[in-house]
Amino acid sequence: MTTTMPDHPVAAPPPGDLVTAVRGRQVLVDGTLRAATLLVADGRVAAVEAYDVDVDGPVLDAPDHAWVLPGVVDTHVHVNEPGRTAWEGFASATRAAALGGVTTVVDMPLNSIPPTTTLDGLAAKRRASAGQLSVDVGLWGGAVPGNLDDLAPLWDAGVFGFKCFLSPSGVDEFAPLGPAGFTAALRTVAAFDGLVIVHAEDPAVLAAAPVRAGGVYTDFVASRPHEAETAAIARVVAGARETGCRVHVLHLSSARALDLLADARAEGLPVTVETCPHYLTFDAGAIPDASAAHKCCPPIRDAGNREALWDGLRSGVIDTVVTDHSPATAQEKLRGDGDLQQAWGGVAGLQVGFQVVAHEAAARGIGIGEVSRWMSTSTADLVGLTRKGRLAVGADADVLVLDPHVPQRVDAHRLAHRNPISAYDGVELSATVTATVLRGRVVAREGAVTAGTGRLVPRP
Repeated sequence: MTTTMPDHPVAAPPPGDLVTAVRGRQVLVDGTLRAATLLVADGRVAAVEAYDVDVDGPVLDAPDHAWVLPGVVDTHVHVNEPGRTAWEGFASATRAAALGGVTTVVDMPLNSIPPTTTLDGLAAKRRASAGQLSVDVGLWGGAVPGNLDDLAPLWDAGVFGFKCFLSPSGVDEFAPLGPAGFTAALRTVAAFDGLVIVHAEDPAVLAAAPVRAGGVYTDFVASRPHEAETAAIARVVAGARETGCRVHVLHLSSARALDLLADARAEGLPVTVETCPHYLTFDAGAIPDASAAHKCCPPIRDAGNREALWDGLRSGVIDTVVTDHSPATAQEKLRGDGDLQQAWGGVAGLQVGFQVVAHEAAARGIGIGEVSRWMSTSTADLVGLTRKGRLAVGADADVLVLDPHVPQRVDAHRLAHRNPISAYDGVELSATVTATVLRGRVVAREGAVTAGTGRLVPRP
């Protein structure tokens, strides 16, 4: 990531130091930007005071033009450790998170080996994370065929909910749920008021879609049609109606499902939905052929669909924006030598996702407060972390400084991700996260990161 530093960068103690206050002219408090000083004690916001209040101790002073915002809560991140640490790992993922203003990530139960589908798998995750975290981390559990009896123990052990697939996941150790298995999982999780999060693509629609080998990106999109999402989301909505289980639709790509989701919400069903920065940024028609960095499932679609997703955010049908950071090695991403049907699917964007959405939102006249709500407050609320994702008395003092006077050109080779492959490589952005504070401690400042400051966060 190449940045141009301003004449007056963030005044702050170096990474690793505690602060007693964070001060700025544009601090997001209760949805409004205003001059304020956040007093910090014991890792939390102790008070929100006037800008010019006297403060004893080290202060993070943001430039007058910069935004002081709650740390991002990214509830869709594939860390992949243990088992596939060559793809990513707790150390590299949380370092990237800190540099991008993400103070909390919730890790997906795949593609680690073992997956987080049993208590033993959960214990393996916890052991692997020890001493490696630069930001706070929560863990999702998984619902797969044969683990119904594991769901309640995993919930009691502190996972935030259960991810499942309705179509093949791409890894053998995390099989999809068929119709009966999906309903059984919903009933089981509803009994303890848990949450099921769903990769919603219909296997029958996918099986009937045209599959053409090669690197033509629009051919790949045709192999994962809109109908795969709309059919699967209809099944998710029906499952919520039948069982009363809380459900969350992951990484919505197709805007054609928005009416279905709006109707479910109007019916009072417990259905929420997210989308991702890559769906809000790219246009399938402009993606270079054979670009495995842009391959993801469901796929990036056309420009009109992209703008309809923005409309879904504006209207409130889409609740949250998350990165779905899903990296892999060059060997996996480039498998097939340009054949997109063979390449591993997933977009790596944890370090830049918030800045990408802020940039794209500004181009559409959407304020930074809305972006923060979608990527910090609403994501925190989804998983019950009500002390995260907001700048309020009693909340964790998790803060980012976003500076619009520091443009950046993303360079995948300079990102902290373990593998230098990203769809955002070369993208020009209008602002940079220049400082990140976790529970009152500076964990990232202008490219430097403090390791070992994060912790595992159980479900409240």
